[in-house]
Amino acid sequence: MDLTRTVYGTWSGGRFMHFGEVLEEERFIQAIQLAYQSGIRTFMSADVYGAGKADEMLGTALKGIGRSTYSLVGTLGHDFYEGQRDGSKGYPRFTDPSLRGPEGYADFLQHCAEKSLERCGSGHFDLIMLHNPDERGYTSDAVWEAMRSLKDKGLTKQLGIAPGPANGFTYDLIQCFEKYCELIDWAMIILNPLEPWPGSLVLPAADEFGVKVLTRVVDYGGLFHGDIQPGHQFRPGDHRAYRPAGWVERGLEKIERMRPIAEKHGLTLLQFASLWNLAHGPVESVVPTFMQEAGEGQRPIEDQIRDLAALPAHNPLTAEEVAEIARIGDNTGCMILKGASRRHDSSDRPDEWAMREDLAPLAERWGLESIQ
Repeated sequence: MDLTRTVYGTWSGGRFMHFGEVLEEERFIQAIQLAYQSGIRTFMSADVYGAGKADEMLGTALKGIGRSTYSLVGTLGHDFYEGQRDGSKGYPRFTDPSLRGPEGYADFLQHCAEKSLERCGSGHFDLIMLHNPDERGYTSDAVWEAMRSLKDKGLTKQLGIAPGPANGFTYDLIQCFEKYCELIDWAMIILNPLEPWPGSLVLPAADEFGVKVLTRVVDYGGLFHGDIQPGHQFRPGDHRAYRPAGWVERGLEKIERMRPIAEKHGLTLLQFASLWNLAHGPVESVVPTFMQEAGEGQRPIEDQIRDLAALPAHNPLTAEEVAEIARIGDNTGCMILKGASRRHDSSDRPDEWAMREDLAPLAERWGLESIQ
């Protein structure tokens, strides 16, 4: 079964990423079951979330449900088996030279896939994505031969790449499409009406190389759920509290300018954002984050799930409306991109590295010369 238009990610619910209220285990599992019952039929996990706990809870939620009735997506790439967690930076990528060399990539990924499937209660994934790769993950033939072996061994039907955790990796992702398009079926990027940049920069390359796109952060930190108002107080530790001051108010002001288009078509804000994403050719699936906002009187997370599940089958947005929404939400240059960048002289971090010489002709081919 291929991915459906709507996807549920196990980072929802606040247990494995810090936002809003943390759902108790029983409610977390019930939320996944509600998603299935409501018509969301693709479920995505990352083996590193809770060092396997997210997989286990997903497996519990889907136990007894016919495997042919849903699509299962796994993401692999962090080594929490042998690697040591580095505080908020998390676990190292499996390609860290201090852990293993290229000769060990295939065995490690096979081990991770098998353990993740065991926790999820399935014999195969429909898609395995390379999760938050470092520079080697984008450029190493050994990495992608190791990914190929997962498919050859029947552990997955398809392969993909999921850049992160922050935004960017534009040069690296496009080069990865060019080099490994034979292997890459899917890519996951950040995209929503308030963040058309830089995610939209990779869409032409995805279209040319036949890569389907799954978009995350569709909700823009929860604003498109409609539950956050100006002056909202985030709980201590909520990762959204570290965004630049005023981001909520600026975002809501732009949403108000977009709202007439949503209301014209009878769409909720989340449906509006999802359909805007899906109006872009290669984009075939959306995976928002469902979050139970802190405080009394907040809408239950279950309503957010039902909202996405009720996404209209027909996309009513016209090409002119899609362009107008992008104009209102234009955020070009709002951040320095992760991955390859001209601002780095060396590759000292797993998500930032120096611009490689072989990226110069790529930038010219795809009109990215001005992207820093």
